[in-house]
Amino acid sequence: MRHLYLAATGQNRGKTTAALGLLDLFLSRGLQTGFMKPVGQRTVIEDGQPADEDAVLVKEVFGLPEPYTVMSPVHIPRGFTKAYIAGDVVEDLPARVVAAHRSFDRHDILLVEGTGHAGVGAVIGLSNATVAALLGAPAIIISEGGVGRPIDEIVLNASHFGTHGVEVAGAIVNKVDLDAQPGIGRTLERGLAHHGIPLLGVLPVRPILSNPTLEMVFEGVHGELLHPGHDLERVIDGVAIGAMEPGHMLERVGPRTLVIVPGDREDVILTLTTAHLMGSPRGGTGLDQVPGLGTEAQHLRGHEGAALGLVLTGGYRPREAVIDAIRAADLFATLVPEDTYTVASEVHDLLVKTHAADTEKIDLIKALVASTLDVDRILGVAREVVHV
Repeated sequence: MRHLYLAATGQNRGKTTAALGLLDLFLSRGLQTGFMKPVGQRTVIEDGQPADEDAVLVKEVFGLPEPYTVMSPVHIPRGFTKAYIAGDVVEDLPARVVAAHRSFDRHDILLVEGTGHAGVGAVIGLSNATVAALLGAPAIIISEGGVGRPIDEIVLNASHFGTHGVEVAGAIVNKVDLDAQPGIGRTLERGLAHHGIPLLGVLPVRPILSNPTLEMVFEGVHGELLHPGHDLERVIDGVAIGAMEPGHMLERVGPRTLVIVPGDREDVILTLTTAHLMGSPRGGTGLDQVPGLGTEAQHLRGHEGAALGLVLTGGYRPREAVIDAIRAADLFATLVPEDTYTVASEVHDLLVKTHAADTEKIDLIKALVASTLDVDRILGVAREVVHV
């Protein structure tokens, strides 16, 4: 069996995107392919078993037969780190990882996904560098965007892997704007070559890969649905916080923006509702249902159709007349009890995670990786497992 350790320079760099695409390529070659995430930081309960959410995603997308105990042998739930430091965790965690790894011995190739940067997990003795060394797997490091930043990050992480004796097989740079910087791939390749790190490919930026649908937002924030809007499957293209004067708010809101705003900021809500209504196919029909509008519509010209949806925070329910205006505009809106900062953090997490139900997104990921990465080159840097 050959194996690869898919690492990254930090969270949300595109590791899961690369993993989904590479697994699809390996399987399309007819290879018996396995996946494991030795140490997971985001634990969910699936089929009564705790597992890292990326292991659940991969298992659901590809129908892999291995149990979660093998695909996700160690996970770090809340309180685990303190318990480990206090000496309350007596289990041999490295042995659990090695045992899970051996379960894939009959596979052709195993993709091992790390978590965070090279040092993440050191607090429990299982940093990415430690785990890769334990398994004897070469590492591919993923970073994103720019020129200086990805090279700096990749070199830093490669250094940490190197101190643990881990071979760095190469790097992948994700979310690259090839249209704005057509020669950036060659620049990155040369920059990394100075440090002896091959560039294995770049993945172009695609907004849909970072943006959730309104339905995903609603499910993610667990709010009360005040109105579903025209289409819950529409993808947002940005998030704005409604914590300023309504006129200034409009300057930061486009037609596909999700606005997070306290439920008692009726001035902002009504301004956005009115602007959205003015840009609707109904041509502003229903403006008479917006309370206290008066002549304000005159000042909204140029902002017609603003906002795709509203997340109303703090548990502050607007007056029924305001909710009626939201419905008249056919604007998505959900009410949540949490404060604006907490909700914004939750939505940010949604912006960078992939879910098994995101079939359009997953299909795009597979096509994107297939068209930009050389699977033969990736397979060429994989190494055979050598058990000691």
